[in-house]
Amino acid sequence: MYLASVGPPRTPLRRAVRNVPGNVVALGIVSLVTDISAEMVTAILPLYLVFGLGLNPLQFGLLDGLYAGATAVLRLVGGHVADRWRRLKTVAGIGYALSAIAKLGFLVTGPVVPAIGAVLAIDRAGKGIRTAPRDALITSSSDPASLGRSFGVHRALDTVGAFLGPLVATLVLWASLNNYDSVFVTSFALATCAVILLVSFVRDQPAPPPVQAPAPIRTTLGLLREANFRRCCIWAAGLGLFTITDSFVYLAVQRRWDIGTSVFPLLPLGTAGTFLLLAIPLGRLGDRIGRWKVFLGGHLALIVALLIICGPIGSWWFVLALHGVFYAATDGVLPAAVGQLLPEHLRASGLAVLQTGQALARMAAAVTVGLLWTLWDLRPAILAFTLALLAVTIAAAIFKPLGVRR
Repeated sequence: MYLASVGPPRTPLRRAVRNVPGNVVALGIVSLVTDISAEMVTAILPLYLVFGLGLNPLQFGLLDGLYAGATAVLRLVGGHVADRWRRLKTVAGIGYALSAIAKLGFLVTGPVVPAIGAVLAIDRAGKGIRTAPRDALITSSSDPASLGRSFGVHRALDTVGAFLGPLVATLVLWASLNNYDSVFVTSFALATCAVILLVSFVRDQPAPPPVQAPAPIRTTLGLLREANFRRCCIWAAGLGLFTITDSFVYLAVQRRWDIGTSVFPLLPLGTAGTFLLLAIPLGRLGDRIGRWKVFLGGHLALIVALLIICGPIGSWWFVLALHGVFYAATDGVLPAAVGQLLPEHLRASGLAVLQTGQALARMAAAVTVGLLWTLWDLRPAILAFTLALLAVTIAAAIFKPLGVRR
């Protein structure tokens, strides 16, 4: 039995998921469980690396950059293979399984930084492989007019997992007397459950054979010749190049407001809580007023958050709330905006190209922030990136892609 065949749940979520395909809800539940697993590790990793192993900002930036995008090329592989096999679910499942296996790697690495980097690379390889096929599944399962809502529902369910992950990690650490291995074992068990849910409840949406496609867009290279799609990719990468990664945001908040290390793993809850509340409303807003407008509005929210970190006034909880607004307005809205520009048989490949550009740009951003933090200190580094991000956001608002003009 598939979740796609199950009627709407009789819960307060019923109104939110009304008219959203069951396949999208099923993928959202898979992402929910996966994100509990992933965020358990993510919540403790900066604390462990910076405070436990004593890495300086540049060293942490290199590892964080690896985590953000060193395996981004595998997004292209995942998208291409999914389209070629016409088996989106299968390729996504391989990615989920690879990330699950990587959780066991933390048990054997110990404090060896290169080994930790290798495990992070494997984990991100899994994410890279699964992301484009999963988003292509969401797009293929949805009405084009309500793509924003579909992605919003998926990201909201995903964010429930992101919200629960740090709480579960904190509870496991407390119960195990700060034994990090117990977090990794629990994370592996949850990731394995997510793979089982994917296999059991998600229905595949195979793309039509490539021979049905018009000649100019039979290949991924042909997609890049399309001006609208190419401009979307360029702007997404340009914005990503000056987007400070999550770990640095949380480290900056910790330093700016002198937050204790015992509270640090809970900081992502502020982001996740806002993301959870706004993912569906902002997705629907994008359907109504234009997804590109909402996407750029999310970057403005991040800019304000970073300026507060650099300024003399403000509060950490407001920064985390704005950080959540940024994700709610961008994470699902961008693939919803771009997915409608892509032919179905190349949708996974096209989304993979878009996401690879973003991931590589954010990898470069993490390394650069770490370097500038080491050379200049925290506030000058963040302020320089914030001003650059503002300039690119304004340019993207003026020279928007024609296909997503609204």
